Amino acid sequence: EVLLRMHSVGICGSDVHYWQQGRIGDFVVKDPMVLGHEASGTVVKVGPGVAHLKPGDRVAIEPGVPREMDEFCKTGRYNLSPTIFFCATPPDDGNLCRYYKHSASYCYKLPDNVTFEEGALIEPLSVGIHACKRAGVTLGSKVFVSGSGPIGLVNVLVAKMMGAAAVVITDLSASRLQKAKEVGADFTIQVKNETPQEVASKVESLLGCMPEITVECTGVQACIQAGIYATRSGGTLVLVGLGPEMVTVPIVNAAVREVDIRGIFRYCNTWPVAIALLASKRINVKPLVTHRFPLEKALEAFETTKRGEGVKVMLKCDPTDHSP
Repeated sequence: EVLLRMHSVGICGSDVHYWQQGRIGDFVVKDPMVLGHEASGTVVKVGPGVAHLKPGDRVAIEPGVPREMDEFCKTGRYNLSPTIFFCATPPDDGNLCRYYKHSASYCYKLPDNVTFEEGALIEPLSVGIHACKRAGVTLGSKVFVSGSGPIGLVNVLVAKMMGAAAVVITDLSASRLQKAKEVGADFTIQVKNETPQEVASKVESLLGCMPEITVECTGVQACIQAGIYATRSGGTLVLVGLGPEMVTVPIVNAAVREVDIRGIFRYCNTWPVAIALLASKRINVKPLVTHRFPLEKALEAFETTKRGEGVKVMLKCDPTDHSP
């Protein structure tokens, strides 16, 4: 293990959800819990046997740490391990604090040209990497991203990076769609009260064809329906957003057109990839951060996220550090 002095921690919709609702599905907050799972910091102390890190190293933290070497770990899909530790998923504490202890294997050294803030953004970026890999985005792919929150935006970034020829994105908010344009979306659709079929046909007319890949980042029933109708026959729909447990979808439409529906759960094996992309400047996540608060103003930061202002709200945990 290593002891870290925390630096940057991003606020996620799930953090706000736990704070407001006290649960997400079967994960129920029963005792006081520290929030935060998008984080970076500086190594203060290393435990015995830690060779790859030393005090002073700047690191990005992967929040999911398997507790045992089970079948999922053996096959490299450790995110699916049923006993995994995960920051800020009850009953596990997160890392929105001054000092935090974490498994050394899940702390990754940041190169000098990657900032703490970028290090904290690797967590949401990882969702995009994992989703686009599961979707099979490749050279020339036409991609439809549903929802332009932080996760929709990282999927735009990653899809373009992986060779997508055109990406269309939908949202209710004009300002969020503007941000999507900034990070590389080719087309945007501001959804008002169209039916799922109407959204699908707008996607098709903008792309000039139906997309082979749809990445659904809202979890809203109507959006999942639009995702099925929009995806080309033989294509893939990846469900990233989480909504109610039960949703009604045109499953027969998907079945007879051989549209594969895939789920994702967080990510695995993405931190080294993300660090390489950030260090080589192949991907720019900086535009995602729109608000910054010191740790003392955490409540204000959470309220800002809850109101849906900006994109990514970042907390600074170290008052002595004035680096970007």
